[in-house]
Amino acid sequence: MRRLLPLALATFAVGTDGYVIAGLLPSIATDLGVSTPAAGQLVTVFALTLALSAPVAGALTSGLDRRTALLIALGVFVIGNAVTALGTTYEVVMASRIVTAVGAATITSAASSTAAALAPPERRGRALAFVLGGLTLATALGLPLGTLIGRTDWHLTLWAVAGIGLLAMAGILAGLPRVTLPAASLPDRLRPLAQGRVLALLAVTSLALLGAYTLYTYIAPALRGATGGDESLLTLVLLAWGVGALAGNIAAGRLVDRHDAARVVTGSLALAALALALTPLATRALAPTLVWAVVWGVSVGIVVVPQQHRLIALSPAAAPVLLGLNSSALYLGIALGGGLGGLAQEWFGLAPAHLGPVAAAVTVLTLLWHLRTTRNRATSAALTPEPTAAEHEKSPA
Repeated sequence: MRRLLPLALATFAVGTDGYVIAGLLPSIATDLGVSTPAAGQLVTVFALTLALSAPVAGALTSGLDRRTALLIALGVFVIGNAVTALGTTYEVVMASRIVTAVGAATITSAASSTAAALAPPERRGRALAFVLGGLTLATALGLPLGTLIGRTDWHLTLWAVAGIGLLAMAGILAGLPRVTLPAASLPDRLRPLAQGRVLALLAVTSLALLGAYTLYTYIAPALRGATGGDESLLTLVLLAWGVGALAGNIAAGRLVDRHDAARVVTGSLALAALALALTPLATRALAPTLVWAVVWGVSVGIVVVPQQHRLIALSPAAAPVLLGLNSSALYLGIALGGGLGGLAQEWFGLAPAHLGPVAAAVTVLTLLWHLRTTRNRATSAALTPEPTAAEHEKSPA
């Protein structure tokens, strides 16, 4: 696992960057002179850009060894965050979030595919969980710490994220071997979308994150009833959520190595729907809010690893392509969730605290879709390996 540590640090940088804005929305909105829902669209645009640019960025860097691709992507990521930290207008900050997302687009899928290539099949679930643990650790530590730092000036948080990106670059240079995977063009990367089974699995990923981020994007204003607007208490709740997500991620790696991944997804979605439905009741006081945050965090932390495992099982040789598509699906869900939460507030006058039942409804629909596709999987044709996705080749560092 030691050689996977730089990959986990890279995903930690991306996760912190993607999540931390949600905890800073009130400060960003005030500083930039926009409404909270408008500030929330910084999360939406970041995630949407990442989702749409991931296949293109993956195709452009597919001929490079994974270490070089990660270093280039992290370089763009660091520059984008530096510009965000210097931003003083909504337009500049929005543009810099787009640049940052383009850099982030390659990082998660490249890190995941590298981990899958380096790990033996029987430990692939734990390897993926370890690398993706960077994302969930970002919710456990990066988001609360970023929110705490941002209490004085939200720009400082973005400087801290840029610094994490630089540390990830140093770790990759020092500790990651060169891993060469089969190159895949943009048509190659998009071709699996024609496969019904692949599309169905990607839809589960998108819908699950859509449900979560309908509420999570606006978590700071949603929890004012429990925190009284105290940023220290908000940080405590975010830490509880992050600890739950980290625990869920760790559990997911072991669960998918021992049990059917589809059943793991079923359990996580059911738990998430219950937690979200109880949001208005559970977040009236601090103590139940902390319990609620841990339970919801566990459910969110579980879902991504079994989804990746299921995609790799369809065609191990096509893993880099499939994981890239899953990364796009994940961030598409985040973008749509932020957009749905914002529209629910702007168009229907919902208070942020009442977004939980909306998110629960989306999650229930996700669960029903997942159960339907799981029942049909016995008759679904397995994905045929693409000609460009030959056996993985590794070259020494």
